[in-house]
Amino acid sequence: MAETDLDAFAVVLDGPVYVVTAAAGGERSGCLVGFASQCSIRPPRFMVWLSTLNHTFRVARGASHLAVHVLDHDQRALAELFGGETGDRVDKFARVDWRPSADGSPLLTDACGWFVGRIESRLDGGDHVGFLLSPTEVSPPTRPAPVLLRHGDVRDIDPGHPA
Repeated sequence: MAETDLDAFAVVLDGPVYVVTAAAGGERSGCLVGFASQCSIRPPRFMVWLSTLNHTFRVARGASHLAVHVLDHDQRALAELFGGETGDRVDKFARVDWRPSADGSPLLTDACGWFVGRIESRLDGGDHVGFLLSPTEVSPPTRPAPVLLRHGDVRDIDPGHPA
């Protein structure tokens, strides 16, 4: 891939990574996401971007809600599972503790924090689609604040989705 001006800017960023999970049509899926951010305070909104190649994207298209999880720095194995395996071939939820949220979204029991958001809208962003979320359920606060797993910590994980 040719380097662009944005690549030169993005290489210095080291934001947190998230595991996003979805359930729809009798399927569950989840993936590691690096493109996500709170985007409004009032009303509270969060945007998460899913690769169109990803199994989670296909499940999320039929979902009404998504769950967004943050991981502690020592939870790299969880990041490897959700970032390095694909739901097309592996039931990731058979390998982790989880429970359904009020709307049925899978919640990872070991995540240090999470929220569930109702999908308000979707935005085509090229090879990713943005899901604008309105929080409906939030985990209790973690004290002390965890040291989060960041993009630089997982940069070497090969994406599990088919190329």
